[in-house]
Amino acid sequence: MPEKKNFCRIAQNLPPNVGAEILRYGWRKPDILSLGQGEGNAPTPDFIMDGAVEALRAGKTHYGPVLGQPVLREALSSYYEQVFNFDIPANRLFVTGSGTTAMHLALTSILEKGDEVVAVTPIWKNLLGAVELAEARIVQVPLDFGEEESGSQKGWSLDLERLLAAVTDKTKALLIVTPSNPTGWMMSEEEMRHVLDFARARGIWIISDEVYSRTAYGLSHAPSFLGVAQADDLLITVNSFSKSWAMTGWRLGWLVGPAAAEEIIRDIALYDNMGPPTFTQFGAVKALEDGEDFIAQQMVGWEANRDYMMERLGAHPKITMVAPSATFYAFFKVEGEPDCLTFAKRLIDEQSLSLAPGCAFGAGAKGWMRLCFAVSRPRLEEALDRLERAL
Repeated sequence: MPEKKNFCRIAQNLPPNVGAEILRYGWRKPDILSLGQGEGNAPTPDFIMDGAVEALRAGKTHYGPVLGQPVLREALSSYYEQVFNFDIPANRLFVTGSGTTAMHLALTSILEKGDEVVAVTPIWKNLLGAVELAEARIVQVPLDFGEEESGSQKGWSLDLERLLAAVTDKTKALLIVTPSNPTGWMMSEEEMRHVLDFARARGIWIISDEVYSRTAYGLSHAPSFLGVAQADDLLITVNSFSKSWAMTGWRLGWLVGPAAAEEIIRDIALYDNMGPPTFTQFGAVKALEDGEDFIAQQMVGWEANRDYMMERLGAHPKITMVAPSATFYAFFKVEGEPDCLTFAKRLIDEQSLSLAPGCAFGAGAKGWMRLCFAVSRPRLEEALDRLERAL
């Protein structure tokens, strides 16, 4: 029988993904209520599914262009023009088989063994894993969580000087998730300009994960590095259809990069999975063309859930948290529970409630917990009841 030692050194030495381990630990219980995974419980809307079904019936089941169907790349270009007022031509848009794949392709295209990536954390472990697979070194720069002198919470913030001071002559890229999973923090346009000017002067890439760009409360979209960058900047943004269009299971994402990246990304994707499934992309076209009302409806529900959650958790004497500016996550810590992994297991064992432990998102998030509130109100109420019983 093959043993672990028979596999490659990189695979053997990958750090454990404790978030995935907790999910697996919870699923062993038949009555588990899981708010640990990053998805809502709304099904994909009919108009999106109809686009895919029509494509299937029309025989769109063969190999397609590696970087996506031309009609989808053009639809993405129109989407950026109509929603963001950005001029992004189709030759800078690369369709991928999931946002995770998009990040993997972006990092694979620029990293070599021994490079450093300065990453703003807390951050989803899969993104750090993609860096580790490239045999590059991760330098974590945690967000700060603090309070004003009056005692009112100001929430999460990024110390720009500390971020830029982490750059060395080995730094190949800055990895930034904005809006942030799991904190809900958003980088401002002014901060983006400052970071981009710094990176441009030093020839450093910026990889910006903007998967949650349409989940900013009170805004049509969050600020994007694309809004402050030039077309030929060393910038790649990562995005996905999963969250705002309720398409997590479709595994469909995209990249925006400089035009010079098209051939490089295409060649890597050719050896990865030869591009995303053909028929799903016609559903994505419908999502872009007709999905604005659905996105708005989801945001209304998520904002109502956020406010309800803050009424309950935000007022709890043992809980420290702040209302997220974007995303559908509550990121909080509990007084007297410094070990988030132990606490996560206790919630599963005693309350059949599965949440994501903060330590899964980087060294600076130990003791924190992530709860996804993109669910029905009864489901959220039951989850909060179980959490309060545990406290």
